[in-house]
Amino acid sequence: MYAVVQTGGKQYRVKAGDSIRVDLLDKKLGEEFSLDQVLLVGGDVTTFGNPTVKGAKVDVMVTREDRGPKIITIKRKRRKGYRRTIGHRQWYMELFVTSITGADGKSVKADSKPEVYDLEKAQKVHEEKMAKLREENKKARFEGAGDNKAEAAPAVKKVAKKAKTKKSVAKKKSGAKKKTAKKKVGKGKAKAKKD
Repeated sequence: MYAVVQTGGKQYRVKAGDSIRVDLLDKKLGEEFSLDQVLLVGGDVTTFGNPTVKGAKVDVMVTREDRGPKIITIKRKRRKGYRRTIGHRQWYMELFVTSITGADGKSVKADSKPEVYDLEKAQKVHEEKMAKLREENKKARFEGAGDNKAEAAPAVKKVAKKAKTKKSVAKKKSGAKKKTAKKKVGKGKAKAKKD
């Protein structure tokens, strides 16, 4: 069984277990609700709405609220030196279709369970991971020189000096030689005679 649903002025063909991205609705993350603007219910028997199918509904759950890919818009006017570049990311809401109910009362439920993705929690987890990585990098940098940072500083300076010398050696090996410009003698000009 499938259905054609209208939301936000757009139509979506959905099955039970599908995920669709729609314009933002006034719903919270993890909230369950039903879309009642069902224009068509298909399957063994196809039912068309006039404009909607009476008694039909599509139950959905909000699983994600995020922004889409960046769309870059360029504005310019010829011969005027006017140029503007604008970036835009559109907010969207991802809905998981839990069940579809037809006009006759028959319903089909999804086999899988929806996974709710919380953007704020994901960002916090990412920040924690990055902080942990920074701490590990600091420890690795001063490793082997004791707990005192003053002891570790000379070791870090030696490593930096070695890196600089390697760079200078690499530049010399790459064959960056200075070329001297040769003076050209014109064809019509008399050459100086040797005594």
